[in-house]
Amino acid sequence: MARRGKKSGFEVLAELPWPVGIVAGVVGFIVIQQVVPWWLTRQNGPLAVGLGAQLANILAPLAWLLLGLCWAAALASYFGSRRRRRLLDTRDSLDSLASGSWAQFEQLVGEAFRRHGYTVEETGLGGPDGGIDLILRKQGQKVLVQCKQWRSRQIGVSVVREMAGLLAHHRADAVKIVCIGTFTRDAEAFAAGKPIELIRGEALLGMIRAVQKPAANRVEPQLEPARCPTPKAAACRKCGSALVQRTNRRTGEQFHGCSQFPRCRGAA
Repeated sequence: MARRGKKSGFEVLAELPWPVGIVAGVVGFIVIQQVVPWWLTRQNGPLAVGLGAQLANILAPLAWLLLGLCWAAALASYFGSRRRRRLLDTRDSLDSLASGSWAQFEQLVGEAFRRHGYTVEETGLGGPDGGIDLILRKQGQKVLVQCKQWRSRQIGVSVVREMAGLLAHHRADAVKIVCIGTFTRDAEAFAAGKPIELIRGEALLGMIRAVQKPAANRVEPQLEPARCPTPKAAACRKCGSALVQRTNRRTGEQFHGCSQFPRCRGAA
């Protein structure tokens, strides 16, 4: 599969946090619509009467176009980051890591490193055939990452040697090779003592689980329903016996009288 070439400005902006696209669009709009005409007017001196308004009208379509492109990139960034978060928070086994395309696996690994505090750049230089998939930056360190979605076979020493060569070529500080399966003994022996970290599938799964949001695996506790207190039976004020409903023979009105009537003629 052919590797992608250099990214466009839209792709670069879409990989940045979405507020950056919003701000870039507003700033670009103001610069093209207001600053550029003002600056050109000042350069032409007194001969530029009315030139500013004309330039503003001429440049208005370009300003609106730039604003629209930046905001479209911000929208793509928002939905892209949302998709990556959902992708990571729903992975809980090696089988789930192996599902999906190699591009989704790269995004999954990138999101995991992002939650571990790295700034992540998806290079577009890698692919299923190899190369640098991610560039991590943290505390002044530059780390190259290659992602291998293979599970049916081990990662051999040739992959590790390739990344070791890229380490010097790109002047990076370290290399990480991430896979779902395992590495051969030769690969582990070659990486020993070098700034090359081999991340197996189980280690990757642990790294993902460590940064998954609690809501993804949280089980809501079962709460017992609140119990209403049982009302106490009303008691006679004279003898303390229970009251019962009675009827006044003269008026026909209902009232609560003592259950010991006629011995006790108390009421509520």
